[in-house]
Amino acid sequence: MDIAAMATVASQVQVKQDAGIKLMDKAMGDAEQQGNQTVEMLESSKVQHPDLGNSVDVKA
Repeated sequence: MDIAAMATVASQVQVKQDAGIKLMDKAMGDAEQQGNQTVEMLESSKVQHPDLGNSVDVKA
């Protein structure tokens, strides 16, 4: 294999690796954003009742 072909193959491998890393970075960013939105939704949906969750009825 000549040097030009090796350089081309090495360049193609580097491009594939870079693309994979960019895609993974985007997926991680999207997952983090979705997680943050889920946390915000859960925090905003809390019921503000003072007695809720303070006692358990165990009578059968």
